[in-house]
Amino acid sequence: MKRNEQRKTVLVTGASSGIGYHSIHALEKSGFRVIASVRKAEDMQRLQSEGFETIQIDLDDSTSIKEAAQKVHDLTGGRLYALFNNAAYGQPGAVEDLGRDALRAQFETNLFGTHELTKELLPMMVEAGEGRIVQNSSVLGFIALRYRGAYNASKAALEALSDTMRMELEGTGVYVSIIEPGPIRSRFRQNALKKFLENIDMKKSRLHESYEVKLRQLESDVDAPFTLGPEAVSRALLHALESPKPRVRYRVTVPTHLFYRLKKVLPDRAMDALLKMVE
Repeated sequence: MKRNEQRKTVLVTGASSGIGYHSIHALEKSGFRVIASVRKAEDMQRLQSEGFETIQIDLDDSTSIKEAAQKVHDLTGGRLYALFNNAAYGQPGAVEDLGRDALRAQFETNLFGTHELTKELLPMMVEAGEGRIVQNSSVLGFIALRYRGAYNASKAALEALSDTMRMELEGTGVYVSIIEPGPIRSRFRQNALKKFLENIDMKKSRLHESYEVKLRQLESDVDAPFTLGPEAVSRALLHALESPKPRVRYRVTVPTHLFYRLKKVLPDRAMDALLKMVE
């Protein structure tokens, strides 16, 4: 095994479960030095017991982000190769039922915190003349499904910011890639259920009957059609990190590829009708 200072270092956010957890194992096996970030202290201890270098980051807290960025600098001697921005959650609920606080919280984690962490770490990559920023977006970064407005908006905004940053970083040796997964096996649904119950008042909504159906979906353990394991995202991540010319976008799962093509040819209302059928 190569020594840490000889290996390229990748910071992975949201590493406690699902895509992030699988990714840190895949990266380690591929020869990268991994720094795993989590929000909870108990997850930090668990990953450390597995042998991972682990730091704690709360993407909703600027102080936490700045302290974590300094720790990454100290651990790597200022030589971070890549950042995989994976940490995120979904806030279900119709747009009309989303309070300002719930919408702001969605953006704080999925966009503002992700951006702030990237901004703090980017100078190390630019100074080194090489680096990779990989954003874990979603099929919902370019299509919209009902009752997912907050998440749709946060991922669409992340993609727009990433596209801009990619052009601005041209010539620096730092590449920006976006992964757009469809349904992936993870704890995403369980976390979304928690946020739904916290922030949506079903009984007061005119959509309470639709919410009953949505609630059963969130409580279900049955995979959505075409669901893949987290290894599908890890494969895309490894290509984005290892290829001399990484792709701008990595579309993962059948629904992502299908909706990408259909969105280019179908009129908006026809696309709306299709999306309402497949939720």
